[in-house]
Amino acid sequence: MGDGTGRLAGKVAVVTGGGNGLGRATAVRFAEEGAAVVVADLLDGPAEETVRMIEAAGGRATAVSVDVTSRVDNDLMARTAIDTYDGLHAVVTAAGVASGDYVSGDLELAEKAMKARAASSPARAVVDIDIDDWQTVLDVNLTGTLKSIQACVAAMLDHGCADGASIVTIASIGAKHPDAGAFAYGCSKAGVWYLTKKLARELVGEGIRVNSIGPGFIETNMTALMQFMPEETQEHIRRQIPMGRMGKPVEIANAALFLVSDEASYFTGEILHPDGGFFTE
Repeated sequence: MGDGTGRLAGKVAVVTGGGNGLGRATAVRFAEEGAAVVVADLLDGPAEETVRMIEAAGGRATAVSVDVTSRVDNDLMARTAIDTYDGLHAVVTAAGVASGDYVSGDLELAEKAMKARAASSPARAVVDIDIDDWQTVLDVNLTGTLKSIQACVAAMLDHGCADGASIVTIASIGAKHPDAGAFAYGCSKAGVWYLTKKLARELVGEGIRVNSIGPGFIETNMTALMQFMPEETQEHIRRQIPMGRMGKPVEIANAALFLVSDEASYFTGEILHPDGGFFTE
């Protein structure tokens, strides 16, 4: 398939959030390198479209409907990998939301939310945090990441494919920098980064490596929301990227490919930041 070099030949990968953005780019990139991919997403249509893209290029993929907050769905996702491809060797947890009411690609809803935030002072915005919204973001981004990993690790252990397996979580530059994400989003991604380090220590004895990627500003449906920010806020963001451009989803997929490949065999508990130089400040 494509121009891959077979770095993942014979491997089976699960990618959550595989219907668009970073998840889709990762699923396609892994398939190019020879992996069979389970494309998991809450939205069936986009997941099936990713599968069609992979199959049209000669790769192997299966779509599965998954709400990452559901243990039942996550168990089905992991079981699909085992039942369909007889193994599970790599996991990328790309499913995530920017806010409690976030719907990928719904710009009308995003514009309304951005305008509401812009109308508040920072202090008032803290006072007015909607706890239901906060909880939804943590449920999906943090607890959902854990639930997906729990289900996949259980399948790895039960089917003898844990040794040499690799897990990649998707955090954010917002995990370390308070100006690089909305309130609940940044807190959830900081939790993902801590979870990654903790899991790396807990799973190393089984031969499972766990690492994270903390992307900068990447061209996805989520960052498309930035167009509704005040112009001065957008300019502030642009000034923080020394490379002078936003990243491409495939640039994150390439980082994930490295982390799950044998080339990263001595990496665990680490985070890579494809961010255009954001953290050089």
